[in-house]
Amino acid sequence: MQAYRLIGYENRKLNDEDFNDDKKDAGELGAGHTVTALYEIIPQGVESSQLPDIDKLKYQDRSVNSAQSDELLTVKFRYKDPNGSKSKLIAKTLKNGRSNRLSQNFMFSAAVAGFGMLLRDSEFKGDLTWEQVAQMAKISRGDDPEGYRAEFIRMVEKAGLLASNRS
Repeated sequence: MQAYRLIGYENRKLNDEDFNDDKKDAGELGAGHTVTALYEIIPQGVESSQLPDIDKLKYQDRSVNSAQSDELLTVKFRYKDPNGSKSKLIAKTLKNGRSNRLSQNFMFSAAVAGFGMLLRDSEFKGDLTWEQVAQMAKISRGDDPEGYRAEFIRMVEKAGLLASNRS
């Protein structure tokens, strides 16, 4: 992987070099809470105008042939025990392979993230369209007993109509 970015946090305050610094505040989650974080990754060898100018990442080492490695990426996060003062690191590696299927929930989350990028006219939206977001949400709608996902799809379609009327 050449680069990554946490979607929706373009204005985040924590610098990459501050990840291991317990004195830096990166936001907290309470015990028992759940959060979903979506990352955009740029695989090794893919040309992109979005490549950041930061220190090389683990998989940028040219001495390691990325085509021979079975690792796609490594996710690291830090946490503190409720009464702790020193953070602990958890690192998980995702193996490269076709078995990395995306769940319906993940795909729907990606549609929601895409919707947010379109609403904000994000520089990272690329050529994403309202129709693509709606289609992704429809395909991944899954079980929707409360109708929230169906309502989201209607909202995307309406936003797309409003955007096309402004053009």
